[in-house]
Amino acid sequence: MAKKAAYMGMFTALAFVFSYLEFLIPINLGIPGVKLGLANLVTIVALYTMGIKEACMLALARIVLNSFTFGNPAAMLYSLAGGFLSLLAMAVAQKIKLFSVTGVSVLGGVFHNLGQILAAALVVENAKLLYYFPVLVLSGTLAGTVIGILAAMVIKRLDKQMHD
Repeated sequence: MAKKAAYMGMFTALAFVFSYLEFLIPINLGIPGVKLGLANLVTIVALYTMGIKEACMLALARIVLNSFTFGNPAAMLYSLAGGFLSLLAMAVAQKIKLFSVTGVSVLGGVFHNLGQILAAALVVENAKLLYYFPVLVLSGTLAGTVIGILAAMVIKRLDKQMHD
């Protein structure tokens, strides 16, 4: 139990630091809302090494901490919508074992963007925002691929240590 709590604390701190790094060094590709999603690396690692419940707690803690530190209530709403739709898609994909870690990450990136664009369309009451989704599918796929490759490497190394 103490080991699990220590890992949760470490994962939460690491996700927070990764979010802070992305806040400090914004990647401007000329496309609004596009980010690499470094903090999602930690969520994927938690999903594979600890389970869905822990990954949900981690995602919630990360989103709330980041929103209060770097954002606002609107940012929290969009992050919660994207984060939990993403986590749901990744948990289902991981459970059915149809995709690799990288594939699960790509689904997470795309569904994160879908959750955020749906939340935005509801908030501003304008479905035309959904026309932006194909651009977000591309960015979610690219970011998800990079994060997935990194996550697979971390999971491979960490899995042995966590279960010894």
